[in-house]
Amino acid sequence: MAAEPFTATAAGLPAVRGFLHRPSSPSPDGLVLTHGAGGNADARLLVDLAVAFSESGMTVLRCDLPFRQARRTGPPSRSSAPLDRSGLAHAVAAVRALGVGRVFLGGQSYGGRQASMLAADEPALVTGLLLLSYPLHPPGRLGQLRTAHFPKIRVPVVFIHGTSDPFGSPEEIEAARALITAPASLTLTDGGHDLGYRTPRRELIERIVGACASWR
Repeated sequence: MAAEPFTATAAGLPAVRGFLHRPSSPSPDGLVLTHGAGGNADARLLVDLAVAFSESGMTVLRCDLPFRQARRTGPPSRSSAPLDRSGLAHAVAAVRALGVGRVFLGGQSYGGRQASMLAADEPALVTGLLLLSYPLHPPGRLGQLRTAHFPKIRVPVVFIHGTSDPFGSPEEIEAARALITAPASLTLTDGGHDLGYRTPRRELIERIVGACASWR
């Protein structure tokens, strides 16, 4: 089934804009997916994952973060992060308003970082996290770890990470994962920060969906 353009507005909150994938045989679960600093909701990985998760019965919303709604290209500014997290919280609420019981939250790179920070700040907001290519530190700056909020995460986390990702080695991600007291798994793929698609696309998508089986 084709994705539907989706918009939700509420007073005082950033608008939600994206695409909704409705399953033919819906389960009680929903998933919000968002993109990295250089992408948008049409990123190939997000589209493929949205289709696969919806085929498994989940209602999936892939959405543009507020910074991307404001401009079509370019990275987010440092000051936009709180607004982006507020937009994600609104997206979760919008999916829940569709009659979904449990809502999971996933993001690629920057989007995953904001998703994890949101979940740390609001432990009851989502049921689990999918972090695709989590940007553990800027390339070459191993001392600038982005893990201060990890001990506050109280929901299960699935990390999907490329073995040659310059934003964090497998060993570094493994060490960071240990900071999370909730169940946290790590699935490695043969690729870089964009997951590379060195692994055949279908196999990669199946591995990611399979890694999230513990959610169900």
